[in-house]
Amino acid sequence: MFARLSQLTRHLSRPSLAFTPAVTNPAPSLSPLHHRTPSTMTSSAVANASKTIHTAACLIIGDEVLGGKTIDTNSSYFAKYCFQLGIQLKRIEVIADDESEIVEAVRRMSNNYDFVVTSGGIGPTHDDITYESIAKAFGLKLKLHQPAFERMKKLARPHPMQPHFDWEKPSPGLTAKLRMVELPHDPKIPEEQQAVFVADDMWVPIAVVNGNIHILPGVPRLFERLLECLKPNLLPRLTNPEGKGIYRFLFSTPLPESAIAPYLTELARRANPHGVKVGSYPRWEKKRNTVTLVGGNKPFMEMLVPEVEHNVHGRKVSREDELDPPSDHEK
Repeated sequence: MFARLSQLTRHLSRPSLAFTPAVTNPAPSLSPLHHRTPSTMTSSAVANASKTIHTAACLIIGDEVLGGKTIDTNSSYFAKYCFQLGIQLKRIEVIADDESEIVEAVRRMSNNYDFVVTSGGIGPTHDDITYESIAKAFGLKLKLHQPAFERMKKLARPHPMQPHFDWEKPSPGLTAKLRMVELPHDPKIPEEQQAVFVADDMWVPIAVVNGNIHILPGVPRLFERLLECLKPNLLPRLTNPEGKGIYRFLFSTPLPESAIAPYLTELARRANPHGVKVGSYPRWEKKRNTVTLVGGNKPFMEMLVPEVEHNVHGRKVSREDELDPPSDHEK
């Protein structure tokens, strides 16, 4: 059965979340979407689904992350994913399983960024409220996604503690499973554009809302697999359709940051118009520090290599520790 049923151990005994109806206590109006009509939002969804992807945001949803029970690795994976594709990841947020917070965050992110991914809150229990909250954010209803349900029945393994489970017989267990395939639905958009199946051996869909909100599970192996399989869908919409990504050059220097700060300030001024960022990172208790060039203009960056090496008294390396002297216990 879907990994959420066996791998996510949530505190089912904790008090239910207090949901405040959006009519009496609306989420903060930080996005123009708050004032749009359904037809306007549909037009926005169509535009969002086809425009070039320059920027991205990641929304991690879960009380278990904020409470320290679960360590978030999905945002780190997504950061590397975006870097490899040449997408500028502009924002990562972690919020609670709270309807008003989810509503506000997805409206704002959908309006501000080209490609938005959410993680968590789409399992079978009472505190998995991501689908219904995102639906509410854009004035949509939840609807049973029949293709996802059929794939679930075909691919999900029965749990050993539910030997007599019947997909055709109403039961609390079936109701719980159906929560995972009741997706936000916009009747004006083709259904195949609202839920994407990216792997033949997985029933889990990537629900797409307002054209650029992609709803993924919080289980890391599922999150990572779905994103990796989604990549072919994204490549045609990238600035560089070959997905060559962003380049990062590392320089190891024995000089302290204070010694190279004036040069790096001047270098950053010259590099910025070429889309290249200059960074400096101290390595505490190490004898060498790191300078970086990050950007998509590889020829310009390569042209700067001799200059940077000369001015920081260092060398371009493939790893930060490449030129570190042996530690005392290695001598």
